[in-house]
Amino acid sequence: MSRLTAGNIFKVTVALLFFPFMPLLVLMIGVRRSNWKVILEGGLYVALVLAAVALPGNAAQFILSFFVILGLIAVAGMRSYMLRDLWLHPRVRGPQGQVMTQSPAANRAAGAPAQPGASAPPEDLSAALAWSAALARRNKNRLPADAYASILETCQTLDAVIDAETRQPLGDPQFEYELSATVRDYLPSVLRSYVAIPPRMLETKQASGRTPNEELVEQLQLLAGQAETLHASRHRRTSAELTNTGNFLRERFGHLQGGYDFGIK
Repeated sequence: MSRLTAGNIFKVTVALLFFPFMPLLVLMIGVRRSNWKVILEGGLYVALVLAAVALPGNAAQFILSFFVILGLIAVAGMRSYMLRDLWLHPRVRGPQGQVMTQSPAANRAAGAPAQPGASAPPEDLSAALAWSAALARRNKNRLPADAYASILETCQTLDAVIDAETRQPLGDPQFEYELSATVRDYLPSVLRSYVAIPPRMLETKQASGRTPNEELVEQLQLLAGQAETLHASRHRRTSAELTNTGNFLRERFGHLQGGYDFGIK
């Protein structure tokens, strides 16, 4: 799943040419995705830049303002890169070699015909994952030898991530986007495209030089790796939060020898 598309190259080129407006780019990303956390962050960057520009003073204060603005531009640039999933759409190759730079839901909204043989997955993450697993079960006999087991393992991994996120959300927009896109878009798109191919063509080499079966196996490996990455990231952060809580408790109560401390001195 590459982001090396003409549209993304154009966006990055414009962002680099107008790099002084990087703080505004963060704000625009938040507005475009209706993400209040990113909107507030971008608004803060823009407000600080405007405050630094409007600050009157002597030459020393002017130099200070210049470096403050330069620092804000650098921070906004790094944040724009970290939020790349929200404005740089990945390119996904289907089993027949077609290139998709938007999610299937976006394509349908624009009037593109849906793939035959399967309806769209539901919006709820757990239900969407169950939809993909059910589609794989219905087509178990058509799938390559290891593909069916790979799909179920990927679904189990993603289900564990969804369950953990439901019980204790991280509040990370990038993580939420990657999880949602994998469950609602990437995995269903791969399966739906594959089952739409006539069985007699599954071993026929396509323009890419690979058969649909080979494409399916490769793409399932990529999705399995993405699922493992999400799982590891989710539980690594949970472990870090537990450690932070432990550090707080040790600092707060570790000195007590007995009894209870209700914060009353």
